[in-house]
Amino acid sequence: MKTSIPSQMKAIAIDRFGGPELLGMKTLPVPSLGAEDVLIKVETAGIGQWDPEEREGGMESIRPSKSTFPYVLGSDGAGTVVAVGDGVKDFKVGDKVYAAGFLNSKGGFYAEYACVRAVDTALIPKGLSAEQAGVLAADGITALQGVEDALEVGKGTNLMVYGASGGVGHLAVQLAKRLGARVLAVVSGEDGVELGKKIGADKVVNGRADDVVKACREFAPEGLDAVLVLAGGEKTDQALATVKKGGHIAYPNGVEPEPKGPEGVKVTAYNGVPHPRALGRLNGLIEAGPFHVEVSKVYRLEDAPRAHEAVGKHHLGKLALRIH
Repeated sequence: MKTSIPSQMKAIAIDRFGGPELLGMKTLPVPSLGAEDVLIKVETAGIGQWDPEEREGGMESIRPSKSTFPYVLGSDGAGTVVAVGDGVKDFKVGDKVYAAGFLNSKGGFYAEYACVRAVDTALIPKGLSAEQAGVLAADGITALQGVEDALEVGKGTNLMVYGASGGVGHLAVQLAKRLGARVLAVVSGEDGVELGKKIGADKVVNGRADDVVKACREFAPEGLDAVLVLAGGEKTDQALATVKKGGHIAYPNGVEPEPKGPEGVKVTAYNGVPHPRALGRLNGLIEAGPFHVEVSKVYRLEDAPRAHEAVGKHHLGKLALRIH
């Protein structure tokens, strides 16, 4: 089933790897629909912390196939389904959805249309705007699989989220609270402290200014049970020394430097991988009560170069591009 779909679209693309100035507006063919795909008219695209590295060519070693140009970035986004492949049963034209498409061979979400696998797609959770949903898929799945699958947090778990004011971190705090954990949020800046309080962390400390080790010891005198590490550095390692024997540290691949745990503490690196069960679980937890997705700034599509410059600077939550 299809609605009227143009053959061409506006997209932000690069013709070679390099700096943000290479991101330019182009007219490109709308991606072709496969049997297991959905075609989305994109409303909002998320800007990942990893997007500048991808723009510079740093992801080429992990791509399933070599990149072709023009190259459209954007690992997640939200919008309206305008066509579904013959093998797709769970979505129909008109559905409001969000989706992940990391290193998608059919192009990313910095475009008017994106074609992604139906299994990487979900209906927008009740209570979230299209802007919030547009930044949710990659970071939400990474947050959920960190706290639930890797760390197995549950009722009474003393968890520290290190980097709790960022895109993954502020979602992880809320998901861990839904699962019954006590959460110590280590944030960046005074604005991060305000966000940490807003999203319901049990204790919030400013990693730039406060004594994080002291806060850990006060929060969990017998040692932390678990830590989700989303930012690396000397202070991180000092804080990780407060994890108790038998405790567990997890971090998504890409965190630099890689965290080191004390003796007797398990350390797990993982990738956030979308699939229908995970997306369904994420939606269920989000819809269980008030939930906040922090979109700190929304840029116009043509302002993608400015957005890429901003993503490396201090900001809360995640940045987004408005497409339509």
